[in-house]
Amino acid sequence: MTLQGLNPGNILKTSGSYWESCTLHAGVKLDVFSIIGNNRLSNKDVADKLHGDRKGVEILLNALTAMGLLEKNDNAYSNTLLSSAFLIKDASRYIGHIILHHHHLVDSWSRLDVAVKSGQPVRDSASHTDEERRESFLMGMFNLAMNLAPVLVPKIDLSKRRHLLDMGGGPGTYSIHFCLKNPKLKATIFDLPSTRPFAEKTIAKFNLQDRIDFKAVDYLEQEIEGIYDAAWLSQILHGESPEDCSKIIGKTVSALKPGGLIIIHEFILNNTMDGPLFPALFSLNMLLGTPGGQSYSEKQMTAMLSGAGVGNIQRIYFDSPNDSGILTGIVGPSR
Repeated sequence: MTLQGLNPGNILKTSGSYWESCTLHAGVKLDVFSIIGNNRLSNKDVADKLHGDRKGVEILLNALTAMGLLEKNDNAYSNTLLSSAFLIKDASRYIGHIILHHHHLVDSWSRLDVAVKSGQPVRDSASHTDEERRESFLMGMFNLAMNLAPVLVPKIDLSKRRHLLDMGGGPGTYSIHFCLKNPKLKATIFDLPSTRPFAEKTIAKFNLQDRIDFKAVDYLEQEIEGIYDAAWLSQILHGESPEDCSKIIGKTVSALKPGGLIIIHEFILNNTMDGPLFPALFSLNMLLGTPGGQSYSEKQMTAMLSGAGVGNIQRIYFDSPNDSGILTGIVGPSR
């Protein structure tokens, strides 16, 4: 292709793609999809329920229709199959919380150039800030895990394991699914005190209080109590520096019996660190929000595991919407 034949369309589309993101965020924040539910409502109906301006609401509804998230017939709006499945609050596969978490990240992403030049974060951790942001983060993780766990959990054999250590388990979604899959398994979640109410509420929904307990611990600074035969580390290493990742893995291994299984679930970069796209972008997200976090390659995480005395390291592939992957390993008899 000649220089004259080049078209900047894709570049311009990428540059303005946040317009669509912000339109979706507004629809979820205003709970438009839940308001419509299984009905067909006019823009006036929706505006009245929102106590909002009819013109503004109509423009938003039309934009959401153009995005394929609503259908419009005879000036009445209804949800599509996609929005009904994922954007109505009482839907079992609702992902609104993670969308609101993305909304809360917009301001920091607009200052990415500052973070790149300074090498320092420009936002506070979502787990430590105000209640609304903390809830959207924790329940957003629940949203994602509820959609992913049914695909992921069957890939991991815990049938002969009896006690799972869930490091940074948040609301406990994976512990719940592992226990549902393995009736003889118990799990202990280690996470910050602010996470406890969300975890206990979620565990109670599945009536697993007798098999899943929660310990309020800063696992980076405090010791891990108990002895386990399996450990699950899902999406916690990317928030830490390489040195702290090795520290967390070392603590986890020390809490496992010889022959114990360690499982790491992360957004895994290729070994040249320049793909896949989502882990590469997520590494920027960690630059924006953490002092030392980043996405890691399979080679880097394998080295961390080997350094902690873990052998028989294997990669488990599965169908993930965001290029996450799993590494497993077995703790040796001496370490």
